Amino acid sequence: MATTHPTPHPSTHLIHHPYQPPSGFGAPMPPVHKASTVFFANVAAMRARDWRNKAGYTYGLHGTPTTFTLEARMASVEGARHCLLVPSGLAAIANVSLALLKAGDEVLIPSNAYGPNKALADGELAQWGISHALYDPMNPADLAARITPRTALVWLEVPGSVTMEFADLPALVRVCRAANDGAGVRCALDNTWGAGLAFAPFDLDGAGLAVDVSIHALTKYPSGGGDVLMGSVCTVDDALHERLLLAHMRLGLGVAANDCETILRSLPSMALRYDAHDAAARHLALWLTQHRAVSQVLHPVLAGAPGHAHWQALCTSAQRPQGRAAGLFSVMLHARLSRDQVDAFCDGLQLFKLGYSWGGPISLVVPYELATMRPTWPQSVQPGHLVRFSIGLEDPADLVADLQQALAAAGMP
Repeated sequence: MATTHPTPHPSTHLIHHPYQPPSGFGAPMPPVHKASTVFFANVAAMRARDWRNKAGYTYGLHGTPTTFTLEARMASVEGARHCLLVPSGLAAIANVSLALLKAGDEVLIPSNAYGPNKALADGELAQWGISHALYDPMNPADLAARITPRTALVWLEVPGSVTMEFADLPALVRVCRAANDGAGVRCALDNTWGAGLAFAPFDLDGAGLAVDVSIHALTKYPSGGGDVLMGSVCTVDDALHERLLLAHMRLGLGVAANDCETILRSLPSMALRYDAHDAAARHLALWLTQHRAVSQVLHPVLAGAPGHAHWQALCTSAQRPQGRAAGLFSVMLHARLSRDQVDAFCDGLQLFKLGYSWGGPISLVVPYELATMRPTWPQSVQPGHLVRFSIGLEDPADLVADLQQALAAAGMP
């Protein structure tokens, strides 16, 4: 006699409905998969599944088709084999430092690095018995002199945060490779400015010279909208990736599927947007070199800017002689001007908005107190008031007009 099953209650039927849509659907954008729980066909499959590889799925925190897709695309952009997604660029820095450092180790950080990287070293890393020191990124010999057997990680960043000095990145990597009688020391690059487009972090010289890790704040150019926080950690070494991956798991670093969707939607236009930001920034930087209120323009593409020759060597080629650069630069306003004038200039801008970050469609401006950010005043930076610009996607002529009116209104005609 056949067994009959009672018709489930509507609430149960809605949860356990048998319908499955047909396969074979294709569209320009990949689908979004949201999950904390992931189903297994049986106990054997559950026990056999290994979350450390991407052959299957175990739990939302360890990846879904959406996160795997974005990781693969970001690895491709950076020229890497592996990629991890984290909630922000700073989380990417933390993931690397916490995975590769232990009590008794030392980390070396460029003096012009992203401020929160130094703050992490001053705070949590110091509390856990990890020391740090700053080095002059414009002097590879200074880095070489500071590496000791306790040095477990060297951070790299080009150009420097805010002051935009462009270090000789290949030379710094060679110092790391030759350190400790050839045993070497690991190096990690903050490649947010380069975005995987200006240069190749895993092939700096055309012969395979590479950083060990490249982190990237996807908040900036990959997002492009100023509306998503995310970071990536890319590597080419399998064992190093697994070490980073294990720390990533233990720290519970996950990203939202809809945030991945936003970045996946923006990635196809990233190179076009990067070049548009670049062209507009060069236009404005050149215009500002002619203004008498400006004593120095800090943009690596300009001849005479700190590290210009290093930018030229790394970011230009016979196929692309004009090179690539992000839409970011700073200016030094004359020391004879007052702080109130500088603030009035920034407040008087109409198209430029006061705000941190960069890489979005709206141009941004931020005045910085450089003396509070560095242990000593950088030799390559003239005295004065530092103002950083992130150039968006507005028409450059309109941005020039905005700069002109704000400078005049602040008494800097």
